[in-house]
Amino acid sequence: MTADGPAAAPAATVAPAARGLLLSLAITDVVILLDVLTKHWAVSTLAGEPPHHVVWTLQWNLAYNSGMAFSSGKGMGPVIGVLALAIGVAMLVAVRRQPSRLARVAAGLVAGGAFGNVIDRLFRGDGWFRGSVVDFIDFQWFPIFNVADMAVNVGGALFVVWSLFSHEGDRQQADQAEVPT
Repeated sequence: MTADGPAAAPAATVAPAARGLLLSLAITDVVILLDVLTKHWAVSTLAGEPPHHVVWTLQWNLAYNSGMAFSSGKGMGPVIGVLALAIGVAMLVAVRRQPSRLARVAAGLVAGGAFGNVIDRLFRGDGWFRGSVVDFIDFQWFPIFNVADMAVNVGGALFVVWSLFSHEGDRQQADQAEVPT
């Protein structure tokens, strides 16, 4: 106890690697949740229905994709599923010590998107990784996609931005993180 009141409890310290991983995992979880919920909505609302016009050329149009992006690789579901799972895990492992928030966010988006589509491959089929991915966002002039696909693409773009512009700032952040307070 001090003269001003109870002694302040020491602040909980979280290792920088854990902080980086926690941010990435939180984003991964949000992406997976949004992806699963929107796909559930699409399947329960759009099955057997004609496309629903939303605005401009955007419509909700239920489709199942057994391949990968832009419907390439049809019939390679098990290979694609294992690769997506490995990429998601690799992203999270690689970024755990990365001081850049941008890299952590990008890793969370890519991992969440990869895992979201892996969930479809696991649970929307008749065998191990033999399921199809639910797609429903259709601009009519671009391949149909889903929330997981958006996350992978945005995360990939953020990685490109980070790799081109952020290395000097990352070194400064790392140096500041090592200074005791």
